[in-house]
Amino acid sequence: MSTPELGAWRVRLAALAADAGSTGPDGAHDASHLRRVWRNARLLLDHHPDADALVVLAACYLHDLVNLPKDDPERRMASRRSAALARERLAALGYPAGRLDATAHAIEAHSFSAAIAPCSIEARIVQDADRLDALGAVGLARMFYIAGRIGSALAHPDDPLAAARSLDDRAYALDHISCKLAGLPATMQTAAGRALAGERVAMLVSFRNAFADEWQGETGG
Repeated sequence: MSTPELGAWRVRLAALAADAGSTGPDGAHDASHLRRVWRNARLLLDHHPDADALVVLAACYLHDLVNLPKDDPERRMASRRSAALARERLAALGYPAGRLDATAHAIEAHSFSAAIAPCSIEARIVQDADRLDALGAVGLARMFYIAGRIGSALAHPDDPLAAARSLDDRAYALDHISCKLAGLPATMQTAAGRALAGERVAMLVSFRNAFADEWQGETGG
């Protein structure tokens, strides 16, 4: 598919996401997030010219059609519900029928909590692209934003690096770097995704250490 055709589909898919309400008041999963995931995916597509770019594009823009809060007990079902809704909306939009299954699978498999293995290069790219947005400077901002929405403290008052306690990222935002984000590079499905994730995690670890130094002061405690 040519670049102009992809551009035309991008406009239609962004409008579909907005109409479905998936670009609402959650600043960590808004229209900017969808654009960044597609930008990440384009970096990965450069390494996989065999991948279907339209499938990747559609999954990037529609993966959060059903966006449940991080602390919702049904969170792990969100990607499946997004895939089902995407099928319905894409069919009405005149999306190629032969690409619906691949697009739905890429949407279902993007989610960390759903734990669905990506079985296609398109699904692997979308999963990596979404996880990359949880890392680096933007990922750091999203981490604290989400922590504020669910009522987490910034860090443990006396032991921010969890030297003598168990990690708890529901209680302390800073713990999320060690609990989940630092492990994301190992989950990346593409070599390019792993390389980018490693660079972004290094930034998070550096921030974490600097934060702890300022939080505790020279003497700690």
